[in-house]
Amino acid sequence: METAKKGLGYYFKLLGEAVKGSQQDFTTGSIRKAIFMLSVPMVLEMMMESIFFLVDAYFVSSLGANAIATVGLTESVLTLVYAIAIGLSMGVTAIVARRIGEKQVEGARRTAVQAIMLGVLVAALISAIGILFPKDILRLMGGAPDLVEEGYRFTQILLGGNVTIMLLFLINAVFRGAGDAAVAMRVLIFSNVLNIILDPLLIFGWGPVPGFGVQGAAIATTIGRGSAVIFQLLILFYGWSRIKVGFKDLMIRGSEMINLVKVSLGGIGQFIIGTSSWVFLMRIMAEFGAEVLAGYTIAIRVLMFTLMPSWGMSNAAATLVGQNLGAGNPERAAKSVWKTGKYNAVFMVFVSIFYLIFAEWILKIFSEDPEVIANGALSLRIIAAGYVCYAYGMVVIQAFNGAGDTQTPTVINFFCFWLFQLPFAYAAALYFEMGPLGVLLAITLAEVLIAAVGVIWFRKGKWKQVKV
Repeated sequence: METAKKGLGYYFKLLGEAVKGSQQDFTTGSIRKAIFMLSVPMVLEMMMESIFFLVDAYFVSSLGANAIATVGLTESVLTLVYAIAIGLSMGVTAIVARRIGEKQVEGARRTAVQAIMLGVLVAALISAIGILFPKDILRLMGGAPDLVEEGYRFTQILLGGNVTIMLLFLINAVFRGAGDAAVAMRVLIFSNVLNIILDPLLIFGWGPVPGFGVQGAAIATTIGRGSAVIFQLLILFYGWSRIKVGFKDLMIRGSEMINLVKVSLGGIGQFIIGTSSWVFLMRIMAEFGAEVLAGYTIAIRVLMFTLMPSWGMSNAAATLVGQNLGAGNPERAAKSVWKTGKYNAVFMVFVSIFYLIFAEWILKIFSEDPEVIANGALSLRIIAAGYVCYAYGMVVIQAFNGAGDTQTPTVINFFCFWLFQLPFAYAAALYFEMGPLGVLLAITLAEVLIAAVGVIWFRKGKWKQVKV
């Protein structure tokens, strides 16, 4: 039974199976076990993704406030790339999960190919902009002239090589939708090991290898992600996962490409709304100087380390919803969401307490500047105060996406980010002169609002009728 007591050895055995990637049918049996088997590799995968940010922040922090601020401004622009990549990924996961639930592996394989082709096309357009206009992008984000000259190569390399980000997200979305979350996890472990080795080597130099400064972090990250994409493609073509792609599949299928775009548009829209709001918030923070911006940037990167595992559990809910809807069991899909939300909330309670107590200590790892530490600690505490609400909000929003109902989260994001968060942040920070505190309060309150609206809307159950 679901509620039966299990010994510690049982859970260690499950942990080993989850990390190993033992294939399971997630449409039957224990929901708790299904959540565990999907969440463990997805949490580890998301933690690997967040380590990219932390490793870069750690090594770049020794180069000064301008270097940290450059990374922050560039990453805020890159969030638009992430918005497209994650939005497309949600469509890919929803369709692949639905096809797997329907036992149509061939349809899942065709979706994977269309996703890769679409990702390459979109990335090529973004690369052209990043390569040609890196200085203009940093100026638009409020970077000072010396910051622009020092850091534009970092921006140019990361935006120019954004195809590695796009494909990394899309192909891992295929693995997650198929229930092969452990494969996606292994890909990112491989990528992170490379990044950890190359970051200090290319930033500071060693022996015959010259140091490139902040530019070296971009080179290292792009090589790490690019190598991971090659690994992903090998897995797909050699059939080391549930989905195997052959050269005969490499063709554009108009109807399937249109269906993928249709399902993904809502996901892209919701993340463009969310991330453009994030860019605007970063722009407001830039008004208060490099030290404030640096502290905020470090705090966000640290927060991402714990938000990514939470996002991993949310992705597990999305896969369970998609596969169970495909198997014709919407009630099991709903029960999976509420259980995942509860487990996520418990995790976030402990994380928020940790940040509230050790905020300054954490910031001192990355910077010795008292002003950077003070502003970063404030950011950690204010944003972490809403973590429990984030937990349920992320799970419910991803559940909509897993069902293929990407339109509902788009509407929620529009009202909570554009009509509430941005006006609140601008008015509080600049008009009422609350400074950075006004921006931080806007972030926390908007996420609480998203959670409340999302739960209410999810209970209405319209997502159960969505066709993909």
